[in-house]
Amino acid sequence: MGKIALAIHGGCGVMAKLGLTDAEWEAARVDLGHALNAGWAVLQANGSALDAVQAAVVVMEDSPHFNAGYGAALNAAGEHELDASIMDGATLEAGAVTLVRRIRNPVKAARRVMEKGDAVLMGGSAADDFAEAEGLDIVEPTYFTTEKRVKALAAMKAHAAAGTAAAASESEKHGTVGAVALDAAGHLAAATSTGGYNNKPVGRIGDTPIVGAGTYARDGLCAVSGTGKGEFFIRYAVGHEVASRIGYLNETLEQAASEVIQHDLKPHGIGAGLVAVGADGSIAAPYNTDGMFRGWVTPEGNFFVATHDEVFSLGAARGGVSS
Repeated sequence: MGKIALAIHGGCGVMAKLGLTDAEWEAARVDLGHALNAGWAVLQANGSALDAVQAAVVVMEDSPHFNAGYGAALNAAGEHELDASIMDGATLEAGAVTLVRRIRNPVKAARRVMEKGDAVLMGGSAADDFAEAEGLDIVEPTYFTTEKRVKALAAMKAHAAAGTAAAASESEKHGTVGAVALDAAGHLAAATSTGGYNNKPVGRIGDTPIVGAGTYARDGLCAVSGTGKGEFFIRYAVGHEVASRIGYLNETLEQAASEVIQHDLKPHGIGAGLVAVGADGSIAAPYNTDGMFRGWVTPEGNFFVATHDEVFSLGAARGGVSS
């Protein structure tokens, strides 16, 4: 069996350390561990990178601690508009959904769009209807709403009224979840899901459902999932840019990922981060904010999660954290 590797992120919009209780921090770390377990179980069973990233993202979509699925951000109208995408590095096939309101796990709908092959990106009510016709779990929009996001929307509206939106904390602004993986056959995959940013304009579409921006995977190079101010990820085609630097400049994964986050994006004063896995099993997770929810499993099977600079070891390949 060839090398396998997995990395995830839960968004670079991490609360300040004093903004959550120890219990809330622990709960978020536990759910990161569950996501790693879900993806790693697929890879260890000789499953595909595509199945692994989907499994990991579904766990985070179902967790209230991250801005995707249950617990997603609210737009300016106080409603949810969700985005997700997935990409297969072996074939460059991809699928995405945007502005969906009723799909419990948008990443599953993105996968189904990819498999159908009639489109790469579907949006709005048509995407909701497509997912329902495909037998995916459909919920009422209120399912996604949590008290934390309601408070964050109120905070952002207050910032907007006062003209201080730029000074809002990263956690008040945005967040995303994503996963990247390398499977035993040498194939790469990436998946990303988000509720966008709090108080976003109705109908706004960020980088998450844009293949090559928030999500990209190409065998022999890398798989990338991004988090941050999506408009800049689109302008810089961040996922594709990381892969291109590896392919054309022979940079390492760490060099390419760091150059894009710390050099290209940082001067714009926007929060940005990503996780990436290389064709050799290397892992990179650069960010330019106070923190980023992230986790990874090395090819040797060692589990790690982190929020800010502190990294927590969850043990070896027997499985990370317990329920």
